[in-house]
Amino acid sequence: MLEFLARDWWVLTVRGAAAIVFGLLALLWPGITLLALAVVFGVYALADGVLAALASVRTGSAHRLPLVLEAIFGLVFGAAAIIWPGITVLVLVVVIGAWAFATGIFEIFTAVRLRAELEGEWLLILAGILSVLFGLLVWFWPVTAAVAVAWIIGVYALVFGAVLFVLSLRLRGAGTTMGRGGAAS
Repeated sequence: MLEFLARDWWVLTVRGAAAIVFGLLALLWPGITLLALAVVFGVYALADGVLAALASVRTGSAHRLPLVLEAIFGLVFGAAAIIWPGITVLVLVVVIGAWAFATGIFEIFTAVRLRAELEGEWLLILAGILSVLFGLLVWFWPVTAAVAVAWIIGVYALVFGAVLFVLSLRLRGAGTTMGRGGAAS
């Protein structure tokens, strides 16, 4: 395996460089990054809707309704995401905020109910409070939260790209060692 990776070390270099470029773009233009993700989701949902529609045509009439509904939802949500990508991003961020808020409330209630049985329940209460606060922050500042998501994606891509780039250089060195008859392990 090392031989194949070492021979094509440059592929990891290109992948790493592409990830670094993407990460920089995501950090410099987070709004465009999020809009592009919304459009990509829209294209996926449209394609899924079309395929569900095709499957519904090929399915017997008794089992068709779920596929027809799936096709309609895929087509509607896909078109909406493409036509209104900004709203799609904000809706997603608000849904994430609602999930965090609800999860936090449930964590706090669970911790309070487990007080007699669980030592250190304050950690679950703290986790719940953090979730509630995060949910509220996302609700009050959804645009800022969306930008933060783009930044997280950008930082991830930068780190991922740098790791791939360094790995490619190490594989290149291993390939050189193997080419000279040295042991590569």
